[in-house]
Amino acid sequence: MKQWRYARQVGDALRPWVERFAPQVAAGGVFLAGVILLLSGATPEIDSRMEWLRGLVPDPVLELSHLIGSAVGVGLLILARGLYQRLDGAWWTTMVLLAGGIAASLLKGLDYEEAIILSAVGMGLWATRDRFYRRASMLDLRSSRAWVVCFLLVVGAAVWVSMVSYRDVQYAHELWWQFAFDDDAPRVMRAGLLTILLAAGYVLWLLLSPQREQPVLPDAEAMAKAAAIAMSSQDTLSYLALLGDKQLLFSEAGDAFIMYQRSGRSMVVLGDPAGNPARFEELCWKFRELCDRNSSWPVFYQVSSEQLPLYLDLGLELAKLGEEARVLLPEFSLEGSKRSSLRNEYRRGAKEGASFGVLSPQEVEAQMPRLQEISDQWLHSKSAAEKGFSVGRFEADYLRRFPCACVYRNGQIVAFTNLWLSRTRDEFSIDLMRYGSEAPRGVMDYLFIELMLWGKKEGYRWFNLGMAPLAGLENHPLAPFWHKLGRIVHRYGETFYNFEGLRRYKDKFGPQWRPRYMASPGGLVLPRVLLDTAALIAGGMREVVWK
Repeated sequence: MKQWRYARQVGDALRPWVERFAPQVAAGGVFLAGVILLLSGATPEIDSRMEWLRGLVPDPVLELSHLIGSAVGVGLLILARGLYQRLDGAWWTTMVLLAGGIAASLLKGLDYEEAIILSAVGMGLWATRDRFYRRASMLDLRSSRAWVVCFLLVVGAAVWVSMVSYRDVQYAHELWWQFAFDDDAPRVMRAGLLTILLAAGYVLWLLLSPQREQPVLPDAEAMAKAAAIAMSSQDTLSYLALLGDKQLLFSEAGDAFIMYQRSGRSMVVLGDPAGNPARFEELCWKFRELCDRNSSWPVFYQVSSEQLPLYLDLGLELAKLGEEARVLLPEFSLEGSKRSSLRNEYRRGAKEGASFGVLSPQEVEAQMPRLQEISDQWLHSKSAAEKGFSVGRFEADYLRRFPCACVYRNGQIVAFTNLWLSRTRDEFSIDLMRYGSEAPRGVMDYLFIELMLWGKKEGYRWFNLGMAPLAGLENHPLAPFWHKLGRIVHRYGETFYNFEGLRRYKDKFGPQWRPRYMASPGGLVLPRVLLDTAALIAGGMREVVWK
């Protein structure tokens, strides 16, 4: 027990160092594993082990394993750079290649030493998997000159070793087509050719790929400028610029901006431009030129119908995403037979001890630990992870910028949402909605009703309830293909996402619906654009597939 406690203390002391240097060590280990596989493919196998395998492994399997081992070696050399950059895609791909390399090592010559080394590298990667958290497309991976030089030196060394190892074998064209269990030289020639082709293809891809600008997130000055513009904007969606995860492109006069992120080959703008409408055309063309320089597709996600002519002028096609619900607050009331269900929900909340209040940004700072606790409870109960791009996430720096509407029970906060308030009082909306385990049943209904009553009292015109995805698509034989596809997803995807239920829920508040669109290149590009955008919102392509 004492030894175990001492081991735990040592582990706790080493953990910060392991977390800090894990990506660098992993990159070096994977690069070394690739070197080992390439050199192994360039040298003869041990005769005694080959004899043992003769009756167990068919010739085609042996030939294929030799080629796979060399191909995996080249792949590991390339992926090591992605691990150094902490990319989650590089981690997953490396784990798959290591498994393939282990199998190839055993099948091509019973090289259990290689298999043990590859297994050790894989176990080290598995133990530090949480350190590879950056979301990026592997197709956008850029290598430094030093890394490319090392890569080419290793490939060149492997080819040179193969030539030295078989210098006594006289070259003949027939060797390329010679397949025999005990003929190592032809296998090494074929593996060497495959290695050279893969390396040349990788270097050629690097040379021909357009040089894309590296993302630069806004600094404090840019965030302050964006905050001032967002407060004066009629569309509260522009407040998501303050999350700090998007790049900002300002007009020349500095009185308007668009916010965007890159995903794959798409550069995705969220919402319409914000700020001075006179600058919108200038901004959109400026963004279009930026996309052209970066060989990327321009995408405008969740835009309003007012700016559609501008996006058509940019040469983009439109796809309807759904409809947005907005409640006209001067007309909102709990009176009348149509509002009976809302009255019942409101009274139930009050009977269960719920009360409502709005915290100022200064008060939000003081309540941050409690808000964090509620957020963690909500995420755990939903088995969900934080999303991104088109929705906010729990970050203290983000939340302390806004007032928060809270539901109290027994004097304690049990639910909250941050408020997006326009200075013009044309619209207000909510972003992050969380409730804890102690919240009464129907707490969100109670919170929404209180918010509408509060907004009406404060003089706001509209309360924005947000999107209902795939709502309002045309059901007609001559409708566009996207509408037909969307209706199929709406109908058969109900098991995975409650499309109809979300629409009905928002509809009971009596909103007015307005369409929201995506403007992007059309045709065969559209599916890829949709995947890129979904990966942004979900937090990565893995979350799109598995969540």
